Amino acid sequence: MSWLTDNDPIPGDAKSCDAIEHVIIPRAHDLGGFEVRRALPSAKRQMVGPFIFFDQMGPAQFLAGRGIDVRPHPHIGLSTVTYLFDGEIMHRDSLGSALAIRPGEVNLMTAGRGIVHSERTGLERRADGQNLFGIQAWMALPKSHEETAPAFAHHAVEELPRFEGEGKRVRLVVGSLYGATSPASFPHDCFYAEAVLAPGSILPLDPGYDERAVYVVSGRIDIAGESFESGQLLVFKPGDRISILAETNARLMLLGGEPMDGPRHIWWNFVSSSKERINEARNDWRQAKFDIVLGDEQEFIPLPEDRAPPE
Repeated sequence: MSWLTDNDPIPGDAKSCDAIEHVIIPRAHDLGGFEVRRALPSAKRQMVGPFIFFDQMGPAQFLAGRGIDVRPHPHIGLSTVTYLFDGEIMHRDSLGSALAIRPGEVNLMTAGRGIVHSERTGLERRADGQNLFGIQAWMALPKSHEETAPAFAHHAVEELPRFEGEGKRVRLVVGSLYGATSPASFPHDCFYAEAVLAPGSILPLDPGYDERAVYVVSGRIDIAGESFESGQLLVFKPGDRISILAETNARLMLLGGEPMDGPRHIWWNFVSSSKERINEARNDWRQAKFDIVLGDEQEFIPLPEDRAPPE
């Protein structure tokens, strides 16, 4: 699709800068040669729309024979969205899904009442070595869907709406934005998109959703005369139209949606509106009541017994 033209606010307009509610610097975790930066949840903000967990994976370089090995682990009450800029990850789950995800594709896994999955470097990629860079996000399910049946959907690059022109390229990952809707559907009004900008290009972000944020994956952007570098999550106040000016080549993730239908509790890999439901899931994992991951049955991540349960 060609770029949808619209009237941009004037760069340098002070109202745009006033619209920034929080600037969140992700916490970095070293997972043994593989760095993860977590922007959500944070002390400043738990959720933006349904987004309750937002991790930048890498960039990392794995030598031949090395890779990631996220052993089978459970989820409830959420959907996971995996999106890569570089590399490949092999997904397997307790539904029998077994599929590699590559850059520009989408893996959308809905946990609902419970699913188990693993994420590993495949044998061929492990043998040759690879770079890996991407984002994994969790989206809290609305209360009406927290106990829905688990599901998995994969969408290829050509399935996702794409806008291009005037030095910017946007790929819609989940939800609706700029008049288009992604085939990767979610049962709550939201948006999630990748934007790649050339220096000097301007990206508008309308106030169509009450909760909006931009994560700067790489490069540097300007909002109302203030510069923001890579590795920052900018959370906007509702109501103002935002204009994002690329000072350099930049890659952004745009995310947000309508406010959720109440607070959420998050403990380990579980998300729920009910503490009791999380404690039930804890006991189910401890007692091996979740289904196994077909093709990856030999290992699992134990319950973190040293972490206090929600009270």
